[in-house]
Amino acid sequence: MKKVSAIMWGLVLVAIGVILCGNALGLFNINVFFDGWWTLFIIIPCFIGLVTNIKEWLGHLIGLTVGVCLLLACQGVIEFGMLWKLMLPAIVILIGLSIIIKNLFSHKFDKAVAKLNDKFNKDDESGAVFGGVNIDMSGKEFKGKTVNAVFGGLKLDLRDAKIKEDVIINATAIFGGVEILVPENVVIETKSNSIFGSVVNKKKTAPKAKAPTIYVSGVAMFGGVEVK
Repeated sequence: MKKVSAIMWGLVLVAIGVILCGNALGLFNINVFFDGWWTLFIIIPCFIGLVTNIKEWLGHLIGLTVGVCLLLACQGVIEFGMLWKLMLPAIVILIGLSIIIKNLFSHKFDKAVAKLNDKFNKDDESGAVFGGVNIDMSGKEFKGKTVNAVFGGLKLDLRDAKIKEDVIINATAIFGGVEILVPENVVIETKSNSIFGSVVNKKKTAPKAKAPTIYVSGVAMFGGVEVK
């Protein structure tokens, strides 16, 4: 998906370059500074994000909806007064739909997470607030953890940790980032509740049979959780 995103951004830049070049040569006259042109800085990134990262569709769809509505208002299709009245209800509806859809298709994940949350030590919690925290579990047995990053960054290194059974990681990133480095021989399952953020599994190595599963339950608001 990263390659697809790069290709799409490349196509956007090529299209802009062709338009500017054609205007300069007098081949055509396309006004790139039309009313509301600045909304493209919202619409294009959100559209590319929606196509390339469908798991985090909510934040991208909200951004796309806001961008399109602003463009229509700038073009005089709808009034700005009406736009502000409809914006909040539309966002609330999208968030509600996201909650419904995620809960309809995540029963198995939620059941496993509930069981694991009952087992692990709730006091095993680490946070990064307005700073950076590195947690290295090398040589230690890992049984689950809660990690929070608020206006900061937190790295949890499990590459050399001892993981003997399924575990849960509850990760929250608010205007910050959580990076989770995992060993090769594990299965990763993720679920996220994100608004203008994302929970991404970048682990590519296929685990062996009967490998333990790391369940990552993430919340991202203007931040991100990455599993690598």
